[in-house]
Amino acid sequence: MLAYCIRRCRAPANAHLSFLLLLLSSTAFVITATACSDGNCQLNFRIIVQLLESCSAATDCGPGLYCGNCPINELPFNKYSWLVTHNAFSIVDAPLLTGAHRVTFYNQEDTVTNQLRNGVRGLMLDMYDFENDIWLCHSLRGQCFNFTTFQPAINTLREVKAFLSENPSEIVTIIIEDYVHTPKGLTRLFTDAGLDKYWFPVSKMPKKGEDWPTVTTMAKENHRLLVFTSDSSKEPVEGIAYQWRYMVENECKYYLNVVI
Repeated sequence: MLAYCIRRCRAPANAHLSFLLLLLSSTAFVITATACSDGNCQLNFRIIVQLLESCSAATDCGPGLYCGNCPINELPFNKYSWLVTHNAFSIVDAPLLTGAHRVTFYNQEDTVTNQLRNGVRGLMLDMYDFENDIWLCHSLRGQCFNFTTFQPAINTLREVKAFLSENPSEIVTIIIEDYVHTPKGLTRLFTDAGLDKYWFPVSKMPKKGEDWPTVTTMAKENHRLLVFTSDSSKEPVEGIAYQWRYMVENECKYYLNVVI
């Protein structure tokens, strides 16, 4: 995705968009509505130049866009926005490995591999102790049941490992909702999955709001896997970063407007 950040037609960062922008096969359609005091609303479509198409001058771009570039991978890691999937493992039609009918909620349709191939760079995973192993479960009350399980966590981590091996400039973040109580269980899990060689050391993580290393530096040093846990005790014991020391979360509210 960062490859698009080079001499492309762009929208101004401070633009206040008063129209709906639809991206269909990378083509932007501006939709404007005519006055409809008579109850007869109409939509006028006018196609503009494709966003992120190559350009050499402002005249190559459509109205409201400019021609510019930005450094590829030269900014600190924290200066980019990364796409993250919630409950990345909770996939519709995932096989029933325990034999029990699954009773839970689903969040994704693509496999983790396809999520990564399609641009996802952060995975939120719920990990539990289950059957003397660590499993991914979409469960409740901190306990994994045979009807809330998906698969052993190592299977998903091996997908991540394969992606990092095939894409040496990419960085992946894993955020664990952590219900693993087995001593050093997560350490062994990531080592067995072959991900320890990509691990970004917690000792190098900025803790006081400083910038992170650049993406280029992280890739060069092969620190391409960031792992965070919801269990603060794991940082001093296993070297797994406690997420709320390094990130913040905005409050999300949902509003339902009903017009009668």
